Amino acid sequence: MTSTGGDGGTPPSGAATPWPRRPDASMSLLTEVTRNPLDPEYREAAERRALAGHPRRRWGPGTVAVVAIAVLLGVATTWSVLALRAPQPSALAAREVLAGQIDERSAEVERLRERSAELSAEVATLQEQALSAAESPLLDRLAADSVVSGAAAVRGEGLRITLEDAAQVAGDEDPDSRVRDSDLQIVVNGLWASGAEAIAVNGQRLATTTAIRTAGDAILVDVVPLVGPYTIEAIGDPQDLQTRLARTSGGQLLAVLQSTYGIRTQVSSQRELDLPSAATTTLRSARLPEGVEIVPGTQDPGPSGVALGSGTLAPDDAHDSEGDL
Repeated sequence: MTSTGGDGGTPPSGAATPWPRRPDASMSLLTEVTRNPLDPEYREAAERRALAGHPRRRWGPGTVAVVAIAVLLGVATTWSVLALRAPQPSALAAREVLAGQIDERSAEVERLRERSAELSAEVATLQEQALSAAESPLLDRLAADSVVSGAAAVRGEGLRITLEDAAQVAGDEDPDSRVRDSDLQIVVNGLWASGAEAIAVNGQRLATTTAIRTAGDAILVDVVPLVGPYTIEAIGDPQDLQTRLARTSGGQLLAVLQSTYGIRTQVSSQRELDLPSAATTTLRSARLPEGVEIVPGTQDPGPSGVALGSGTLAPDDAHDSEGDL
């Protein structure tokens, strides 16, 4: 006789399809664990204890002691972590002392910077008075060189370029989306090549010895840290500067920063820009041009020349003198 049905049975001979299987037939082990979570041997032991009339186990002194010890250990661990993370009084006091010293030194540096600017202006005034009294042609040359070297403040029309870091997504810090010192260097060099007469970055005048570099996350201009957005101001004809800058690597970089890295750039013409003077340049060595002779005479400046050491330099040749700064 052939089987007529049942789970796992053999289908009748000649049947077109096999017997249907249970949906969870392939998960018999998981089904058994779900339906019978207690091991059969533990269940049989519990049944035997119930048949023998033994009472169910209750919390005894040992169980209570174990729970109490676990709670105490948890509390002690939490207290230890909080104690280790809390700043020590000595560390707080040292931090306050350092913060006070930083504020004090910063104020002193600012005071000395202002005093240096005052002395530089006084020296420039005395120098101009001395050269004017001698009717020396050095005065015009000195005024022109002061603008080039950054020793004198300048005012005039020009170009203003602003670079600002790209907007950062929370948790996604991309270093390529920040303005780097090399970006400022390339743009500044492009402005010099385009005919700029004077340049300042965030109010810091650039001279012949000015360095733009990075220290950590800050960009320094002559050891002065700058904070973005970075504003580059250049004195010169605005239209001419903008046209020439577009042909240099600096102008091409501005377009790449905007389109590729999302760094916001803005170029605008300005009718009037005020650029401060740079730090005072230290004269380390100087030499006279060829063909110039020292004429022995008094050290007091007179109508025939300007006092130079033990002799006098003829004013006709003085404007050809050169110096290494």
